[in-house]
Amino acid sequence: MKIPYLISIQVGLPKYLGVENSHDLNDRRWSTGFFKDPVEEAVWLGKTNLDGDGQADLRYHGGPEKAVLAYAVQHYPTWQVALNQSELLYGAFGENFTVAEMTETSVCIGDTYEIGTACIQVSQPRQPCWKISRRWQIKDLALQVQKTGKTGWYFRVLKEGYVKREQFFVLCDRPFPQWTIALANDIMHHQINDREASAELAACPLLASNWQQTLSNRATKGINLDPKPRLFGVD
Repeated sequence: MKIPYLISIQVGLPKYLGVENSHDLNDRRWSTGFFKDPVEEAVWLGKTNLDGDGQADLRYHGGPEKAVLAYAVQHYPTWQVALNQSELLYGAFGENFTVAEMTETSVCIGDTYEIGTACIQVSQPRQPCWKISRRWQIKDLALQVQKTGKTGWYFRVLKEGYVKREQFFVLCDRPFPQWTIALANDIMHHQINDREASAELAACPLLASNWQQTLSNRATKGINLDPKPRLFGVD
């Protein structure tokens, strides 16, 4: 079994793009922390983000449950074709960690890893939003990412420390091997009428609280949030 490792680290602060009041929705002014640059040296990983990183919309991004976004390098060939980009730079999906030997089918909620001097724990899948589509000028790209399950996932930080590219992820604990990121994605986005499955996943104590709440509302009240604003924006 190959040991997962960190291929690349990316950080970036929010910035504004586009033109105010443009008639073209794709050109309208918007703020995003999506654009990130590689970091070669060791970087401090704090409780809410990497040093030098930030999010534009803190209501839906960032915070203790979403301190670091990871994305599998294995998915890049697929998106090279879909985006018609023969060479995609790491961070093309807004991720902080581009990782090898880890995918949504092999990573589980609650997985705890040591990397560098830090300790991190998988908290939830990434729910793709319209900013991925705006970045690549493909209207349904966020939906494509969701449908394929190639979403990436978030880590919470249990112990702050320094991390550096090419370091290994050392698995310390896997308390919920049944709850892969892939299965969590499937329940959230495809098994929307399966209240029992939603209740079971919601009961996972290491799942991020916002996912627990969404799934609990579905299981107990039959409430399903409309994904269109997240996937396509409100314009």
